[in-house]
Amino acid sequence: MKIFIIILTTLFASAINTQAQWTSQVSNTNEHLYSVHFADANTGYAVGQNGTIIKTINGGTNWIAQSSGTNVILSSVYCIDPNTAYIAGNDGKILKTTNGGSTWAPLSSGTYKHLSSVFFIDANTGYAVGESGEVLKTINAGLNWTIQSSGISNYMHSVYFVDTNTGYAVGDLGAIIKTSNGGLNWTSQTGDTATSYYNVYFTDTNSGYIVGYYGNILKTSNGGLNWTAQSSGTITPLTSVYFTDSNIGYAVGVVGMILKTTDAGLTWTTQASGSFSVLQSIFFIDSVTGFIAGQDGTILKTTNGGSDIKENESEAKINIFPNPASDVITLNFDGNNNDAASLTIYNVIGSLVRTETLKQNQQQINVSDLISGIYMVEIKSNGLIGKQKLLIQR
Repeated sequence: MKIFIIILTTLFASAINTQAQWTSQVSNTNEHLYSVHFADANTGYAVGQNGTIIKTINGGTNWIAQSSGTNVILSSVYCIDPNTAYIAGNDGKILKTTNGGSTWAPLSSGTYKHLSSVFFIDANTGYAVGESGEVLKTINAGLNWTIQSSGISNYMHSVYFVDTNTGYAVGDLGAIIKTSNGGLNWTSQTGDTATSYYNVYFTDTNSGYIVGYYGNILKTSNGGLNWTAQSSGTITPLTSVYFTDSNIGYAVGVVGMILKTTDAGLTWTTQASGSFSVLQSIFFIDSVTGFIAGQDGTILKTTNGGSDIKENESEAKINIFPNPASDVITLNFDGNNNDAASLTIYNVIGSLVRTETLKQNQQQINVSDLISGIYMVEIKSNGLIGKQKLLIQR
């Protein structure tokens, strides 16, 4: 049996530790979820790989699978009301329900290109974007879709309209396009061709944000005339951005990344997601209640705007080595002597998989029951708290 030693050296800090409040929900699917959207406080949908559609009618407490009638990737969902919603996906697939998802009817999109994003201005007027610069528009609630000329061939990942006439779409190779006449014409704006942009969101007619591959966050305050790079503090790819008002916003990305700003993007701080999954989509139903969807069926929820809860605990630095581990790990942490300590281990979707009480300065823990993957190890003891990633590999 191999023994791996984890030395946990606690370094006292006068600062108070904080923990952000995002909790994992049971989605009842292991498929990658690409989009989540709510019609009201109770009714929401998430969509993803292999034609996956899941729905909640109780604010995310329970998620129920629905039949899409397809096995293609479904990339985007948009709710008009609790009964009416649209989904866009690969192979030009657009689905619509008018009965709360009891049935999803395929619509004739007029294209077989992959579609990444769908957005509706009102009950009748909507847009979809995707592969090869494809832009589609409907003015009759999806009955007919017309292809618009975007003027580019980049893969477009996201579309957003601020009013009837003004909209934006972003995509690969720094693509940013804008229309001021309801999609009749689209003009390119200046972006960084060395990166890809995955999501765009506006808080008003002039103020908007874009997130992208290298942890990019761009902001405009003049309707896209200029886009200014902001300091996100990460190079982790960011996949989705959402603002609850003109100042408070969130961005999510790979390895469980959640960022929050409270000053209109001037500064961004990380929040603890409890997950290492790709977080693909974020949506808030009000100023404090939000949802995130992502890899392996991940659904996270906050009911306090992801705000930090102050705890009378000092920070503890955890050093893990060697890492990865296999069968048995040895925990050794200083400063606590024989004080009781709690060990908790979470998996990549934030679910609790192990909890133990540590009463000695050094203790071996058998982890042979953990499947290969990435975990979060957390130790609390006598006013100390520390967290670190652990890789189980065999």
